[in-house]
Amino acid sequence: YETPLQAASYEGHLDVVQLLVERGADVNAWGSKYGTALLAASHEGHFDIVRLLLERGADVSTQRGKHGTGLQA
Repeated sequence: YETPLQAASYEGHLDVVQLLVERGADVNAWGSKYGTALLAASHEGHFDIVRLLLERGADVSTQRGKHGTGLQA
């Protein structure tokens, strides 16, 4: 993982994601392996985190390799 938000999103830690976002984490920060936190969470099926990230302004049009956009993942 390249950001704490990306790691927490991928692993499904909603409470950590919420804390990081409240403390100013960039919901659209890019990491080379999983793209954004939104892509990581949607790829793993963590829909509660996806919802939170979208409410906080995550960009659904960001694309990452074979997984496509946040909407496609």
